[in-house]
Amino acid sequence: MIPFDRFGNDVDNQEMGSFGKLPQLWQEDDTGNKSNATHGLSFSSEYHEIDQQQPLKAFHDLDALFLDTTPPFPRYEHQMQELANIESQYSELVRPHANPKRTKTSPDVVRYEVSGHKLSTDAVIRLGGEKFIQSCSSSINDISMPSHPYSSSFSVFSNQKAKDIELIQNLLLSAENVSQQQFERSSKLLNWCDTLSSSSGNPIQRLVHYFSKALREKIANETGRISFHGPGKEHVDYIEERTLSPNPTSVSVYQKLPFFQAGKFSGVQAVVDAVAGATKVHIIDLSIKQGVQCTILMQALASQPTCPIKHLKITAVGTNFKEKIEQTGHWLKSFAESINLSFSFNVAMVGDMLDFKEDLLELDTEEALAVFSSYGLWGMIGQQDRLESLMKVIKSINPRVMVVIEGAANLNSPNFVDRFIEALFFYGAFFDALEDCMDREDEDRSITESVYMGNGIWSIVATEGAERVIRNVHINVWRKFFARFGMKETELSMSSLYQANLVTGIFSCGNSCTFDMDGNCLIIGWKGSPIQCISAWKFSSG
Repeated sequence: MIPFDRFGNDVDNQEMGSFGKLPQLWQEDDTGNKSNATHGLSFSSEYHEIDQQQPLKAFHDLDALFLDTTPPFPRYEHQMQELANIESQYSELVRPHANPKRTKTSPDVVRYEVSGHKLSTDAVIRLGGEKFIQSCSSSINDISMPSHPYSSSFSVFSNQKAKDIELIQNLLLSAENVSQQQFERSSKLLNWCDTLSSSSGNPIQRLVHYFSKALREKIANETGRISFHGPGKEHVDYIEERTLSPNPTSVSVYQKLPFFQAGKFSGVQAVVDAVAGATKVHIIDLSIKQGVQCTILMQALASQPTCPIKHLKITAVGTNFKEKIEQTGHWLKSFAESINLSFSFNVAMVGDMLDFKEDLLELDTEEALAVFSSYGLWGMIGQQDRLESLMKVIKSINPRVMVVIEGAANLNSPNFVDRFIEALFFYGAFFDALEDCMDREDEDRSITESVYMGNGIWSIVATEGAERVIRNVHINVWRKFFARFGMKETELSMSSLYQANLVTGIFSCGNSCTFDMDGNCLIIGWKGSPIQCISAWKFSSG
């Protein structure tokens, strides 16, 4: 959901100024020839298995399509439910995702084994959820005091971890009170959360800090108080503009968080596989940003030992910031010259995606056509007509492949608390990764957490309806949507899977990245928590 892009290096993996090193998309065989890497890897297929054979339902509109896919959060009236009943409804909150590094060792405690035996943010959230369930099952007449006794099974944790678990517990209690319009109770819990959370503390403290701010904003919105934050769509546009411009924060985060690079390399390899053998290639990029995926693609195409490419054309599609996109194009032209690649760059700029038409793309029948979308669709999830119009145009041009990279989370539920829980896990994984890969005092980390993460959390938690601009959905929802346009999900090659694994290997924290297969879709996660999904699609001939 937060794409941080930066330029790659030349084909020899040399440094270009301050542009950081990126691994090659190829390897040399025993004869010294360059070829695509096809090492066999073992990928888990346990993540969210879906029966793709079941018939698709008819949807009245796109909003109905993007409904929640998680179990409902229970609604309490004036009395709590029995613990067993609550546990069954909250099972998704406390049940660990399938992951070889996680084992359940007792009925009461889930022990999460990660590198260094450090308790992950995901683990703390789940344990906090377990305490939340236990507290909700108790007969509490006044919850204004956030002290809830721990069972003996939680005594194994350090004092700090116990406080972190209780932070999550009381944050969840506050969210539940907001959903029941018990705003005074929620505010008292948030006062306690604010005392123990901090924008400069450990990952849980930082996570709770921003979720607490968002809950306060939601309370202000629903009680008619004056909003003190409210970035809205204007701030989202500001973030988009930042990602289009080279800046130290995006450079630093892209260089230090392995899953961003892993997703880019895997997705680009899927494009390379689809256009193999073509001498003229045309890429339609729906979210060009700083063009890092383009430099990776250029290196891969220019290094092909057979059937050398004669010309690469890239068309960037956009609705805003034309000058920024053109600057990216100028840099890409310089990069292409440095590796002796014949290259042209076009911009298909429209004021509204409804105006995007095939004749803007300057198509040539001799070109092998592909579409690349890295976080280019989520912004239209709440705009049914725009997204459908775009897909109709893509279907009409019939590319060899459409590669889609999106966030692997359902942040679009109309149910506030379901959306809150999903966002807590999703952003929790990011805060955990930032803790492991960047220093706490790192200014770029602080900017990332406050500007990108903080405002994403604000949009998901504090806003409703059209005002809620940050949205993501699971891959199974995209499958149902793409099926409307005759799109068939294709299998990623072993080369594509290998690229993701290869990239993470160059990072000191790369072993915390996890890879799962959901059907033909690659899910890249952090310590088992899904972060992004990479999928490839073709249009049926019928």
